[in-house]
Amino acid sequence: MVEAKIEGLALDMTTNSPVVILAPTGLNKVLPIWIGHAEAWGIAMELSGVKSKRPLTYDLLRDIIGTLEATVERVEITELKEQTFYARIHLTANGRKYEIDARPSDSIALALKVKAQIFVNEELFNISAEDSERQSTMPTDPESLRERLKRINPEDFGKYSL
Repeated sequence: MVEAKIEGLALDMTTNSPVVILAPTGLNKVLPIWIGHAEAWGIAMELSGVKSKRPLTYDLLRDIIGTLEATVERVEITELKEQTFYARIHLTANGRKYEIDARPSDSIALALKVKAQIFVNEELFNISAEDSERQSTMPTDPESLRERLKRINPEDFGKYSL
């Protein structure tokens, strides 16, 4: 596992789906993960520091975890099976450790809410071009991805403006 940071959010124009882009510490690679619109909204709000008037799902989850005196130790993006990414949330409560199966988008949003580290299975950064094409036409090397993101119009993100 390697620690990763969110490099950004994008909109894949071919699928009209939001993409969260993870970059590992110390490696010149990126991992795009296609997520839902609601999850992208939650991540974007947290990245932008925008607070909602009422608790959103990730706020509620953070508050429940805190009320139970549990802590999110870390989240891990663990594998890709049949074009679906998998993740685990690592919690500690009352001296016991728990691993909870979760979607990467939910795990990332929660990690942002509780300031937990995000880790990614290093093998996921070495997905073959064939596997990448099955996911989408979104490039996985940093330079190609930067070029593609430069060509996206800001208006494409209208529904995500905060």
